[in-house]
Amino acid sequence: MLNYFRNKQARILQAVPEGFIRERYMKPLESDNRLVGLIGPRGVGKTTLMLQYLKKNFKVSEFLYFSADDVYVADTKLVDIAEEFVRNGGVVLAVDEIHKYGNWAQEVKNIYDSFPDLRVRFSGSSMLNLLYQSVDLSRRCVTVTMNTLSFHEFIGIKRGVTLPEYSFDDILASGYEIGQDIALSRSNLYSDFKDYLKHGAYPFFVEDTDAYKNKLFNALQKIINEDIPSCHAIDFAQICIFKKLIAKLIEASLPYKVNVSKLASEFGISQPTLSTYLDILKDTKIFRPIKKFSAKVSKKPAKILFDNTSILHAYADEFGVDVNAGTERETFFVTCFKDIFYSDVGDFRVKDVVFETGGRGKSMKQIQGLEKAYLVIDTDYTTDSKRIPLWLFGMMGQGEW
Repeated sequence: MLNYFRNKQARILQAVPEGFIRERYMKPLESDNRLVGLIGPRGVGKTTLMLQYLKKNFKVSEFLYFSADDVYVADTKLVDIAEEFVRNGGVVLAVDEIHKYGNWAQEVKNIYDSFPDLRVRFSGSSMLNLLYQSVDLSRRCVTVTMNTLSFHEFIGIKRGVTLPEYSFDDILASGYEIGQDIALSRSNLYSDFKDYLKHGAYPFFVEDTDAYKNKLFNALQKIINEDIPSCHAIDFAQICIFKKLIAKLIEASLPYKVNVSKLASEFGISQPTLSTYLDILKDTKIFRPIKKFSAKVSKKPAKILFDNTSILHAYADEFGVDVNAGTERETFFVTCFKDIFYSDVGDFRVKDVVFETGGRGKSMKQIQGLEKAYLVIDTDYTTDSKRIPLWLFGMMGQGEW
């Protein structure tokens, strides 16, 4: 059994890139924790990172990598594979696509409890929630959520340079100065930003930008057709509802205003069911629901955007529609923050700061008179402390998100 996996593993390892490693996610894998799960949407580089971790830290004889959807695994218990591996001196077991294996949580728990000297690393869908499993792994497992590439990381991969990261407070205090310094010293920065908006959120842009949209669209299709049914008790016939929701969003052009009652009636499902489906699309990192800021924040989203601009462009291309520049700007800006709200004054609110997004000619009219308010301008650099380049928010450290 091990020979089969080792032969396949050897072929896969030959293609693993070594030039760029996402260090912030590598550190938890390299920790002394016995059980670490790498969670995230398709395409963000979970498999690549796990293989980089193995190559960097262990001899080939010390690790075993395989995918849980391998045909050989289907009729085999993971604990049996682990037992044979440990008998042969194994140190770290790495299982990819763990959500594809039935009863995976119980199997992982059994491995953890049975082999105290074995390290286990696994990857899984962004929908994988350890607390939802019948076997609670949350006390045993360190879970790392892997995000799409930031603009900062995109530049690092494309240009081979490491630019400084900035805090939210740095950008508010000196955004126009920082923007000038970087943009004037790097003549290709703004054109790189425009490339990032189209094909920069996922690392496979390195292989072929022409095929990027097709690869991403195929990954999105697998999320809808395979990952959602495998992680949730949803009949395959209901998958068409998810596709209709995506069509609604792309055909709206502008950020989609949600009317849950009307939409549920149109699709012939209950409001709670629709809310569940919207939550699933959020968990898959396809949708990004944004709530409206108020004294009592509603549970329902005010608007929905795609999770990143690459998804926006991929679906626009598939549906044959043009991407609205305003929607593109708002989508990028929202991806830069974990907690962000729509605002009645301006476009968005982050903490106690109001932001209005726009193009080069955008005026201060909508936020005039507000002390903590800024224009976020889609341009290379600005000359006003109240006008911050849009791309600069992509330079924030991910701890700021």
